[in-house]
Amino acid sequence: MTAIPEDTAPAAGTASARDTASAATPGLVIGSDGLPRTAWALGSEMMCRYYDTEWGLPIREEHGLFERLSLEGFQSGLSWSTILSKRENFRAAFAGFDPELVAEFTEDDVQRLLADAGIIRHRGKITATINNAQATLALRDSGGLSELIWSFKPAETPVPRSLEEVPTQSSESAALAKRLKAEGFRFVGPTTAFALMEAIGMVDTHVVGSHRRGSSGVYFTNQPA
Repeated sequence: MTAIPEDTAPAAGTASARDTASAATPGLVIGSDGLPRTAWALGSEMMCRYYDTEWGLPIREEHGLFERLSLEGFQSGLSWSTILSKRENFRAAFAGFDPELVAEFTEDDVQRLLADAGIIRHRGKITATINNAQATLALRDSGGLSELIWSFKPAETPVPRSLEEVPTQSSESAALAKRLKAEGFRFVGPTTAFALMEAIGMVDTHVVGSHRRGSSGVYFTNQPA
């Protein structure tokens, strides 16, 4: 973000500060709290909280990775805010995304989930989640889901200066999707894989100037509240 001389810099959170930030870095917006964020984060209080406290923080534990992989799969064709607003419903419906429990779901569970208005009632995505739980368990004999996913962490990550510069997939996400499919996973195309990589801190696509850029070095282990 272009530096502003201290004696002429507008106060954070003022209209002129927001205008200056937007002009210097398209896609960057100063919130009412004075903090610069990528524009999509200010779509709602829910999205802002997610952006500030979760998105892009590294996750390596199997449980957390399975949940995020599942939710990214459900997002396909939809907005992330739609999925995030239903996350607690998803957790209740899918046994807290415990892969050992989800792997045991039967057709009765599929029918139960198809009747649950609190989630996305898409048979293909529901059965893929059950299938992916089984694939997650199968990976335990060869290093596990975390080792597989994180082995595709790129040596270099994007440095976007506008939303237009944020990619939707990469050679690494294409390779990760291909490997996951080879291991029996479904609903894991290159775009879904890249969104997962962003969400779990494998790539940092916070727009330059955001107060969260560079935060992927913080290790996040617990399930979000």
